[in-house]
Amino acid sequence: MTLSDDGTQSLESEITVINYLPRIEKDDLRKEIITGLTADNKHISSKFFYDAIGSKLFEKITGLPEYYVTRTERAILKEVANEIGNELKDYDIVELGSGDCSKISILFDAMPVRCIESVRYIPVDFSKSAIEKSANILVDNFSGLEIRGLVADFTRQLKHIPSGAKRLFCFFGSTLGNFTQDRATKFLARLSEVMNSGDILLLGVDMVKNKDILEKAYNDSRQVTAEFNRNILNVVNKLVDTNFNTDDFEHVAFFNEKRSRIEMHLKASKDLKITSPHLSGSISIKQGETIHTENSHKFTDESINQLASDADLEIKNRFTDNNKWFSVIQLVKNEKVAS
Repeated sequence: MTLSDDGTQSLESEITVINYLPRIEKDDLRKEIITGLTADNKHISSKFFYDAIGSKLFEKITGLPEYYVTRTERAILKEVANEIGNELKDYDIVELGSGDCSKISILFDAMPVRCIESVRYIPVDFSKSAIEKSANILVDNFSGLEIRGLVADFTRQLKHIPSGAKRLFCFFGSTLGNFTQDRATKFLARLSEVMNSGDILLLGVDMVKNKDILEKAYNDSRQVTAEFNRNILNVVNKLVDTNFNTDDFEHVAFFNEKRSRIEMHLKASKDLKITSPHLSGSISIKQGETIHTENSHKFTDESINQLASDADLEIKNRFTDNNKWFSVIQLVKNEKVAS
């Protein structure tokens, strides 16, 4: 399965994909990366993790014994899928940062055939390969399912999501936790503006818990997360023509209790000079200096309440596991706050 870089391509009767990423200029992406790497506190956006290799590595992470996040969220979805799925006839189901199709498949498994044939699934993801793989699996497993994939940066391109039908937005994996508190608030507000009255949001969020549990989840014994973290440098090399060597960096992940977040960094094992034809000079990285690659904020009931309130969304249900490690929140856009 291939995708068009400049428009729509019908891949088979049930699948259409539009690639909106070319509308974000490569120069803009390069500028974003270079700005981060030349800042006093060097950083790379976590959205650059997910090239084909990064997506495969993350799939491995989700199956690791230490990484409770995915299996706990899936267990919650299995518990509530029947309740939610029976109400989705004629809906557009929009999954932001769709990645692999394991979670959305739980919802489709619970839906009656009459609902499957009436819905349209709209995965929105930065990774072409992730949408390609998921679309093929889903049309094989769910006869009659229509898929309209959007290869896009959902943090910047929400306007491209179709708006004609009733919609269920799915934002799983505690991806919202990758944003700073301010950016999370602003993103949910922008999403709320895109939503119509009656639209639903299923939001998966990781909850604050024991520090040891959190840190083990991001420092697995097989070092898959370390490989995943270092691979972001390979992505940067492709986009900015830099000369990063992943062997020059150590994976570091820890829980910042003050900010209620896991932080992932790459620590330089020696002094480095990073060059690129897109730089006027070079980037100096000292031994022991880090590049901040990801935040994964953890939530409380109170912080979730505040986010919903700030976005003018109403919490209808909270679903959680027995340990209260993870929550799936059902929110709605009410008529009184419709844009």
